[in-house]
Amino acid sequence: MSLVADIAEAVKDELNAHDFSMEFEAARGYLPLFDLPEMKDLHVTVVPKGLAVEGGSRKASQHDVQVDVAVQKKLEAADNAEMDDLMSLVEEISDFLRFRRLEGFPGAAWLKVENAPVYSQEHLSEMRQFTSVLTVTYRVMR
Repeated sequence: MSLVADIAEAVKDELNAHDFSMEFEAARGYLPLFDLPEMKDLHVTVVPKGLAVEGGSRKASQHDVQVDVAVQKKLEAADNAEMDDLMSLVEEISDFLRFRRLEGFPGAAWLKVENAPVYSQEHLSEMRQFTSVLTVTYRVMR
């Protein structure tokens, strides 16, 4: 696999090895799109996103790898309580990944997590679906 796919796989494995407040089985994919009836279940998808390579030293390059972690679920009530629970899960995932070394890729150092916007207003208004995407960046020297 590629560097970005390897790190996405390692993030997926880390998420699946941890107990969160809501149960899910993370999957690695390239396009986190599902049919609306499938969305009644919580989906967490880890998607390779980006790679930036710069000089790091005389003998190594700095590879900044981005992966997206998409959290998606069709809302039942679409009220504040349901949205708050899902927003809490996104924050819980973000907190879990922060400063974490990946067992499946120990040479990757965590750099940052971004969550902007915190949810998709378009998905909420058009499909009554919660969608939030965390972008996690790791640095690899090679």
